[in-house]
Amino acid sequence: MHGRFRYTPWHGGPDPLAPPFDVRSALDEVGQDVLAGGSLREALRELLRRGMDGRRGLDDLAERVRRLREAARRRGDLGGTLDQVRAMLDQALAEEGDTLAGESGDDARLAEMDLATIPDDVAGAVRALGDYEWHSPEAKETYEQIQQMLQREVVGAQFEGLTQALSGNDPQSRQAMQAVKDMLADLNQLLAAHARGEDTEDQFRDFMDKHGDLFPEQPESIVELIDALARRQAAADRLMASLTPEQREQLGQLMSDALGDPDLASQMAQLSDNLRALRPGLDRRSPVQQGQGGEPMGYGDAVGAVAELADLEQLGEQLGQSYFGATLDDVDVERLEQYLGADAARDMEALRQLERELERQGYVSRGDDGLRLTPRAVRRLGETALKRVFERVEAAGRGDHDDRAAGQADELTGLSRQWEFGDELPIDTVRTVSNALQRNARAGRRAPSTVGVGDPAPSRGHGATRAADTAYHPSGGVELLVEDFEVAETERRAVAAVALCVDMSFSMMQEGRWGPMKQTALALSHLVQTRFRHDALQIIGFNLAARRLTPVELAEADPEWVQGTNLQHALMLASRHLRRHPDAEPVVLVVTDGEPTAHLESDSRPTFHWPATQQTVRATVAQVDELRRSGAQLNVFMLGDDPGLARFVDAVARRAGGRVFTPDIARLGEYVVADYLRTRRGRR
Repeated sequence: MHGRFRYTPWHGGPDPLAPPFDVRSALDEVGQDVLAGGSLREALRELLRRGMDGRRGLDDLAERVRRLREAARRRGDLGGTLDQVRAMLDQALAEEGDTLAGESGDDARLAEMDLATIPDDVAGAVRALGDYEWHSPEAKETYEQIQQMLQREVVGAQFEGLTQALSGNDPQSRQAMQAVKDMLADLNQLLAAHARGEDTEDQFRDFMDKHGDLFPEQPESIVELIDALARRQAAADRLMASLTPEQREQLGQLMSDALGDPDLASQMAQLSDNLRALRPGLDRRSPVQQGQGGEPMGYGDAVGAVAELADLEQLGEQLGQSYFGATLDDVDVERLEQYLGADAARDMEALRQLERELERQGYVSRGDDGLRLTPRAVRRLGETALKRVFERVEAAGRGDHDDRAAGQADELTGLSRQWEFGDELPIDTVRTVSNALQRNARAGRRAPSTVGVGDPAPSRGHGATRAADTAYHPSGGVELLVEDFEVAETERRAVAAVALCVDMSFSMMQEGRWGPMKQTALALSHLVQTRFRHDALQIIGFNLAARRLTPVELAEADPEWVQGTNLQHALMLASRHLRRHPDAEPVVLVVTDGEPTAHLESDSRPTFHWPATQQTVRATVAQVDELRRSGAQLNVFMLGDDPGLARFVDAVARRAGGRVFTPDIARLGEYVVADYLRTRRGRR
């Protein structure tokens, strides 16, 4: 049994190899929004926001992040360090006052006078008591705890996880402080070497082997180490920016006094400079909006809270995808999992995979301006739009558009006839061989076991005078005679040159006609590409000026706040398109909701005037006459009930021998496609 395998259906739950999303279903959902008049970016963003197949989308994840952010703001008072220092200072002064009150002598009275003259602010009082000779051992210990706490908070704020290691006043704590100083010296050397562009991989590993226990986050590279340290430093700067000017000044003095150790102060200052130089783009100035209530927080805890807020703000921005060039790859999945759990990370990875699959399967492409639809996706959208149109078109009207004249670009009818000299039609091989076998059977000859075909294109006299007993080829095959050959009859499709002129003025969007117009154009484009490939379709969009559009450009087109309906320019481009295909049936279809209000001047510059001027009307009618001379029928699909438009298109239709349709907007596609099928046959 070695090397043999058995394959059976999977019965252990959901298919582990199945993709997280049905890409075609996702594209259809996107297509519904696009065909309704939206852009690809908006439609895809909306799909990613709401999610699909039961998975959370970006909106749900962003809402959870927002709630966490609000909870972090309400966690505590960021200026609580001053309150803690003030409370400890009041305790020390009370203990010292009680001791002095029980003592007699001038020293006690002088000490009381000194305490009475200390500044009222916390920072000034702590600094003034630096040289004070304490009479109460308890008060002295309490004051020393203030200094130790501040020093611990300053270092712990920069290095997450060191607060506990530096707590206490025992020799072990002092030893830990010395280890921090040694670590700072090595760290600054490492960062300086990295800033110079040196290869610091080995130096980083040595640093982590020596000081890794001081970094509970365990960075795996120097880049991760720098990011973690710079993040904490930026949080500390934002914390200071969030305090009142008085709190900021006092806390800054306390922090400066806490670094009374010259070596520690020098290394911390050098570290700050290195991090600012290596990560200059971090937000260090934006204040944090504090919530109401909450217990006072120490400086280190406050910095950690601000860092958490910064992470959540960044996640919220990434999930919002509202900035230029945003992609799902910008979302920090590890940070998302840290705050929202593994399920959120899986949902985000599924959304990423959906976006990647749409790109990999060729439905969207990424450019400098973001995601764009590809021709493959537009074909899919056109197919969807055409299905919607044909759901309402009567079955009798489908496909009734053939011309029985034979020629190139033919399609088989299923019938055949005897070959005649000069025929260019394809030979029906099956009928030809069958005729030869039947002829031999009628002559009473036994058919050979092997049937061979001689020359596939016989000449006029080939075999015509051969005797019947030589009908079999000596090799055992069947020799074909001229009268055996049959050719397959074909029908030739009529070829049409189609110009679809669509109004893209902003009124189309205001009146809810943009989406149906786009669906109609894409449906007609897909019909031509799939069933009438020899037809030449040109989509022409017009507002103040006209321009040719590919199906992709039309699908991605957004409404423009442009005044003007330049039908003259659109018909001019339509005439050029028809002239490039002189042998095709000319078809011109116009979809508009307003009378012409713009035309091209002699210098080819568009001019707009409302209400319509005589110059605009004459210029437009001149293009109508040009189309009439080319034999084209101009059919207008009038949307809305504009009386001026109704009078104009009625006059145009009479002048050009065309027709006017006033369809309900929901049936626009049905009318346009049905009229195309009818008109391209040459029926007037």
